[in-house]
Amino acid sequence: MQPIKPAKRPRIGLYSVGLRAYWAQFPGLRERITEYGQFIERRMSAWGDVFHYGLVDSEEEGRIAGEWMNERNVDLVFCHAATYSTSSTVLPLHQINKAPVVFLNLQPAERIHYERTTTGEWLAHCGACPVPEFANAFNRAAIPFRVVNGLLGLDYTPEISMANETTHERKEAIRAWREIGEWIRAAAVPRTLRHSRFGFLGNTYGGMLDMYSDFTMIQAQIGLHVEVLEMCDLDRLLRDVTPREAKEKLEQINEMFQISGNSPSDPIARKPSEEQLEWSCRVAAAQEKLVREYNLDALAYYYHGAPGGGYEKLQGGFIVGHSLLTARGIPCSGEGDLKTAIAMKICDILGTGGSFSEIVVVDYADETILLGHDGPFHIAIADGKPVLRGMGLYHGKQGTGVSVEAKVRTGAITTLNVTQTGDGRLKLISSEGESTNGPIMRIGNTQTPVKFRCHPDDYMSAWFAEAPTHHCALSVGHNASLFAKVGELMKVRHVAL
Repeated sequence: MQPIKPAKRPRIGLYSVGLRAYWAQFPGLRERITEYGQFIERRMSAWGDVFHYGLVDSEEEGRIAGEWMNERNVDLVFCHAATYSTSSTVLPLHQINKAPVVFLNLQPAERIHYERTTTGEWLAHCGACPVPEFANAFNRAAIPFRVVNGLLGLDYTPEISMANETTHERKEAIRAWREIGEWIRAAAVPRTLRHSRFGFLGNTYGGMLDMYSDFTMIQAQIGLHVEVLEMCDLDRLLRDVTPREAKEKLEQINEMFQISGNSPSDPIARKPSEEQLEWSCRVAAAQEKLVREYNLDALAYYYHGAPGGGYEKLQGGFIVGHSLLTARGIPCSGEGDLKTAIAMKICDILGTGGSFSEIVVVDYADETILLGHDGPFHIAIADGKPVLRGMGLYHGKQGTGVSVEAKVRTGAITTLNVTQTGDGRLKLISSEGESTNGPIMRIGNTQTPVKFRCHPDDYMSAWFAEAPTHHCALSVGHNASLFAKVGELMKVRHVAL
């Protein structure tokens, strides 16, 4: 299914540095450095829109480049330390342009040709030489920076080179480019969130104090807008759903889900009735209309409604449609958990899924923790087709309807939790582990057995000590390094367990 609103591509600034005095002294050096910069630009373009200034070789040029980066509204700037350059060349650029900066110390060859190397040849390989000087100047100017060290990773050797520069298969090049890719992918998160509208439908589940948040605080720290919605907004759109629109939703459901029979174990989890499926289809169509009318990028929701009332019936049809929306880039978090909607959106922007979860139960025999919920599931990371079950009741809530039973596919996973500390600051908590092929219950809930890197008791002690929100987003892959970069770019503390 095509996303309703794809993530924004990050805007990446790039330039190379050198010492202007070198160009006349060493013919070909400037052109060689320029070629390296063009290679870096091509590689980076796979992850974002790259604005390549070219060569900065003087203090005056640095100031011009800083204004140039401002005009292009870049999210992140990479400075390629191509050869030696004075720090006075680099510092003015970043005093003018306030985007985060990463220095690239990428040596072209694994080793120089010691017998043949000239001074000009050496200067093409001495990118590490100015980086300590840059670090000192930036520290004294109170400008944060990061450095990526390694090999440039060319898949050819330029004619001018005296050494072998074909290094793309070396671990130092692979590691460096993995880190560069993470920085660029991470830069898409604050850009997308600053332009996002999160719907808040209904209220937060009563008494869940960990989930209560100040909308102004969220916007102040993340930049997203919270659009407060009412159930009558959705009810109004439900009345406009046509039989054709409901039929289209049924086709999507049949394509993406397996319709269950009765649960072999739980009497409240049964084969969905035709009436339940039809209602879920109508509600799903209305949910998509709501997203489009209010231009939403994510949604946090909860509403129990008066017993037997129209809104109780309406919320009973939520889960299927919100799972469909989550699969199309509009993460939906239940119980009014806005912070976990942010965590899910971060995962979705990065292409790693992001399924609404909490601790379900510990399996001490397998030393796994089951993570899941009765709410929306990110279908894109499912192990096979998720199952739809008709629920005779929603535990702890009112009403009946159709729920999703699924697990995340086996392999590497990372949880991402967005919590709020006592001083009102947001904090990211991530944990890497493995999704196993262990058994799950047949009760109409999402459940994924996860083996973390330590015993479940030790993991839970460490996690609880960080004071998390009790929900989290479950993503595929080992993403702690990636989430740490997201936190740094958003100026939000990150803790990896």
